[in-house]
Amino acid sequence: MQARTTPQSAFGFRFVTPFALGSALNPVNSTMISTALVPIAQDLHVGVADAGWLISGLYLASAVAQPTMGRLADLFGPRRVYLMSLSLIALAGVLGQFAPSLITLVMVRVLLGIGTSGAYPSAMRLFRVQAERSGCEPPRVAMGVLSMTALSLSAIGPFFGGLLTSTFGWHSIFSVNVPLALLTIFLVVLWTPKDGPQSTSPNRLTEVVDLVGIGLFTAFLVSLMVFLLHLDHPDWLALPVATILGFCLVRHSLRRRQPFIDVRMLARNRPLVTTYLRAGTMLMMVYCMLYGFAQWLETSAGYSGATAGLVTIPMSIMAAASSLIGTRTRSIRTPFLISIGSALLGCAALLMVDSYTPVWGIALAALFFGAPQGMFSTATQAAIYVQAPPEEIGTAAGLQRTAQYVGAIAATSVLALMFGPHATDHGLHSLAWIMATLSMILFVSTVFDRTLGNRDTRA
Repeated sequence: MQARTTPQSAFGFRFVTPFALGSALNPVNSTMISTALVPIAQDLHVGVADAGWLISGLYLASAVAQPTMGRLADLFGPRRVYLMSLSLIALAGVLGQFAPSLITLVMVRVLLGIGTSGAYPSAMRLFRVQAERSGCEPPRVAMGVLSMTALSLSAIGPFFGGLLTSTFGWHSIFSVNVPLALLTIFLVVLWTPKDGPQSTSPNRLTEVVDLVGIGLFTAFLVSLMVFLLHLDHPDWLALPVATILGFCLVRHSLRRRQPFIDVRMLARNRPLVTTYLRAGTMLMMVYCMLYGFAQWLETSAGYSGATAGLVTIPMSIMAAASSLIGTRTRSIRTPFLISIGSALLGCAALLMVDSYTPVWGIALAALFFGAPQGMFSTATQAAIYVQAPPEEIGTAAGLQRTAQYVGAIAATSVLALMFGPHATDHGLHSLAWIMATLSMILFVSTVFDRTLGNRDTRA
């Protein structure tokens, strides 16, 4: 009698590595650009604020491309889509060398955002297929490795970007993607199983891919970003525009047989919608901490950029470690509660921190926000895995990332309201109270969340 395939043999090092590398490319590129904004602005003769579109452009492209890539992975096969997305990353790396203007460079970043969006939904889709082929339980360890790799490499993104920029110039933060993408392509071809027969043909791409829905969703996100990014001086016209576009998107989706955003599936799947809302809220707090805490360290506490980076390293290590610890639990609810509880403790610690607190005390306060990044991410992936329809796992995974990017945009708005022109102790404490309130709401709602039930990763 043939022995049942174990999770370790089905999701071993060779299988997981290509997707772990690809999943890290998006957060690495998101953080690496931060140290190159000033030299890029000087070289292209634009303001640093205008150069900030290099960050917003990638976030917006990723928010739209994640579910799109997931849909393509569901239809054409995750391996094919992943190889295509890696090719786009390599192309963006080449084009970044020759970008003559900021607008061109933003377009390159958009292309990079599209390319880096293929790894995660493709991995989730292929993990599901592989688990069904081998009769394995959902691969919690493999999903934890994805989170750990992304968190670990994103933590060194600013340092790596600064090193490349100072040594080889800012163009190098684009060109480094070429060898990384080519290496990952080689590993995908060598180590990952081939896709089965396509469920549709490329000639029917316009029929199965909802281009109108993608356009409406993009316009909705842009208008929402315009409103959220200027809450201190609200653009009130953007809010009704976003509302109208959202209504049009929902109406269009209900009329289309294969919509970009499957409103019917979401309406039927309350657990999945709850998971998206929880992920977006938590990631908003995480981004408030990542960006806001660094601003406070430099402007109020008076630390240099290098020292500020060192202070947050323990938090990043905790995030990476907790992502793997989260894979050891069968329950989905438990790692959620541990992560949210850790965030609540972190908020309490921040309330006791000020500009005169010793550096070890500041680092200790930040440490509590490691689990909300790592363990929470692993639990969210597990929830998506068991809650999404098997045939739409790629799309569902992409929408999870979209919810997180919306949370990142909202975090920028909250920071602008709390800090104003400069990050102060009062602003940090006000931010801590807001995050503490949200953490309490998340904790209580998760305790009583019946959509989690008694599910575990064997569901």
